[in-house]
Amino acid sequence: MLILGIESSCDETGLALYDTEKGLISQALHSQVDLHADYGGVVPELASRDHVRKITPLTRLVLNEANKSLSDLAGIAYTAGPGLMGALLVGASFAKSLAWSLNIPSIGVHHMEAHLLAPLIEPSNAPELPFMALLVSGGHTQLVHVKALGDYEILGESLDDAAGEAFDKTAKLLGLGYPGGPKIAAKAESGDPTRFKFPRPMTDRPGLDFSFSGLKTFALNTVHNNSPLSEQDKADIALAFELAAVDTLSIKCKRAIDQTKVKHLVIAGGVSANTRLREKLSSDLKAQVIYAPLELCTDNGAMIAYAGALRLQAGQSSDLGITTKARWPMDQLDAI
Repeated sequence: MLILGIESSCDETGLALYDTEKGLISQALHSQVDLHADYGGVVPELASRDHVRKITPLTRLVLNEANKSLSDLAGIAYTAGPGLMGALLVGASFAKSLAWSLNIPSIGVHHMEAHLLAPLIEPSNAPELPFMALLVSGGHTQLVHVKALGDYEILGESLDDAAGEAFDKTAKLLGLGYPGGPKIAAKAESGDPTRFKFPRPMTDRPGLDFSFSGLKTFALNTVHNNSPLSEQDKADIALAFELAAVDTLSIKCKRAIDQTKVKHLVIAGGVSANTRLREKLSSDLKAQVIYAPLELCTDNGAMIAYAGALRLQAGQSSDLGITTKARWPMDQLDAI
């Protein structure tokens, strides 16, 4: 069963082919980082237009690289939400139209479920059920108790800014550019860990929810109190912010694992590529920590193709209506 996966939820156009017998056989990704860099964040209208430009040539590319044609496809999976509505509609419209023309099924995939499943694309990497998942990206920070495919319990989530969003905004404050995660991490390498102490939000009270808005505000006040900033000032603030964010995520993961007694933690999403976070989780947690390959940490078509393949194999599919959800709780995975 050969599945074409289409990811277009935000600022990356991802296409991939997943074979249920051979695994991932080709993928291509176009990043819009340069397009949005001058704005310090994603501009929805520009993102949508760029998806329109890239989705067809990337489809041809993954088919050619795998030596396949459209007639070889058994199904098409696409990101149905959550995400930017215009960007989602580009991928959904393309997927539905192509599936209709080929007379094959299509399936709408939840973006965060796909991230959650990304580490499982390699069978040797798959954890035993149940397991805990930390999903950390620009738009979401969630702790999810994964009991089975499609059976998810959200134990904690961000009440305001997601971790990745806080990284982006802090990087902008420091004039480091976009995307913020890798910019902060690189600058923090030369920082002094003793100079600034940032708060670890919501770790002094029970619960598994996150809040990164106050951490971002603390960074803002620190920038104002030390302006004009030298390069060393920027490095010290970047490190203090990164340490606080990483500690907060680690503390909450430890609580979730203690609460559920699971043996594995799957971490996925763009922030999961952060080296300091990986080192902290590996050293602090009793559970085995499992990551997606680095190239699958950010948004990509491979995770959509894989998640779609699992659901299509289970007999699920979507109708011909073009339905997307900008907001879509992962514990409400009704078919689209």
